[in-house]
Amino acid sequence: MNSDGPAPQQLSRDDCLRLLASVSIGRIIYTRHALPAVELVTFALDQGDIVIRTDGDGKLAAATRQAIVAFEADCLDAQQAGWSVTAIGPSREVTDPQDRGRLQKMDLSSWPRRAQELFIRVSPEMLNGRRLDAHGQQEGHDADRF
Repeated sequence: MNSDGPAPQQLSRDDCLRLLASVSIGRIIYTRHALPAVELVTFALDQGDIVIRTDGDGKLAAATRQAIVAFEADCLDAQQAGWSVTAIGPSREVTDPQDRGRLQKMDLSSWPRRAQELFIRVSPEMLNGRRLDAHGQQEGHDADRF
């Protein structure tokens, strides 16, 4: 952050969630074989949670069950202005039949296309959002922990 620039704009939890809801592609960061792994995924927000649809037999599904994960999404324009939001929290498989049925009606596909038989829900406990201006300055802070 440039200390000579304007005071940082504080991104609230609501601001972070609003920005996440404005895009459909992000990155989930998790541990696979004791090493960090990153997957590009499509996602949707559901009641403040990040929901990913994936292959139930895949590496991502196995590694994220009952794990703490990070999730990041961003949006930058041609002048490199935009935002980035990171969420950290526990992930779990969605097993409730009514919840699964409701999620299946959402416009949520896996990318790349897979069997799509499993939903993973990430409940953010920490949110960190920042804005980037066209000159590369960063503004932001950690949103409230809840």
